[in-house]
Amino acid sequence: MTTIAAVRQAAQARPGIAPVQWVRFAHSGREGFGRLDGQEVAIHSGDLFAAAQPTGETVPLAEVALLAPTVPSKIIALWNNFHALAAKLSNPVPAEPLYLMKAPSCVAAPGATIARPPSYAGKVVYEGELGIVIGRRCSAVSPLEAGAFIFGYTCVNDVTALDLIAADPTFSQWVRAKSFDGFGPFGPVVTSGLDPRELTVRTLLNGQERQNYPVADMIFQPHELVSRLSHDMTLLPGDLICCGTSLGVGTMKDPVNRVEVVIDGIGTLTNTFVQGG
Repeated sequence: MTTIAAVRQAAQARPGIAPVQWVRFAHSGREGFGRLDGQEVAIHSGDLFAAAQPTGETVPLAEVALLAPTVPSKIIALWNNFHALAAKLSNPVPAEPLYLMKAPSCVAAPGATIARPPSYAGKVVYEGELGIVIGRRCSAVSPLEAGAFIFGYTCVNDVTALDLIAADPTFSQWVRAKSFDGFGPFGPVVTSGLDPRELTVRTLLNGQERQNYPVADMIFQPHELVSRLSHDMTLLPGDLICCGTSLGVGTMKDPVNRVEVVIDGIGTLTNTFVQGG
C-alpha cells in the first residue's frame, strides 16, 4: 500500500469518529502543513500547535511530497515498555520508564529510502511503534493533566543497528545504534481524537506481517508516560516519544527491504531500507 493510499484509508478507519489528521508537505518548492480532508490537504497558516488557521487553499494529496509531520527538538525512545516482550526476555517490569534519546537528525520522511550506514556492517532491525507527539510546553504535569499536552499520535519505525549496542563491553551504545541518518522515520500523519489504548501496531516486512500487538499491553500508557517524562525534562511542541515495541522485532536481511508500520486510525508508515549504495 502506498503512503498516500494508507493516509486515505486511515481517514475512514474508525466509523463514527472523526479523527483530525495533520500532515507536513512539500509542494511547488515550498513547505507547508495542513489538515487532511479526504483526498485533499486543507492548507493552514501560523503554528501547527498554536491556533493554526485555514487559508482557504487546498492541494490534492497525490500532488504533495509528505514530510515527517513535525520537527522534534528531541526524540525519546522507550525500552522494555510492553508486558509481552518483557516476559519473553525475562526482564522485570520496570518501576519507572526506561528510555534513551535519538538524535533529531535521524528523522526520515514517510516513503524515504534509508541506506545502511557505511561505517556499520552488522544487523539492522525494524521496530514498529506508536509515537506520541507533544503539542504544548510540558513540565511536571500529572497523568490527569497530560492529555491536554498531547497533540496526537503517529507511526514510528525505530530503526536500530543492533550489534552496536553491546559492541564495547564498557559502554552500551544505545544512542549511536539508533541515531544514524534515516533511522528515525515517522508519520505519515499526526492524528488526534484517538484513544491510544484501542490501537494495534502491525509491522510488515516485504509484505509479511512480523508484528501485531495491542497498545493496551504497554507498561506505561501514554498519559502516564508523558507525565513521568515531564518530571525529568521539559517537553516541547513537536517532540516525539517512541512508546517502545513488542514481540516480532527482526533483522532486515534482503538487499531491499520494505517496512510498513500500520496503525489503523492513523495510517501506514512505509520506508525502504537498502543494504548498499
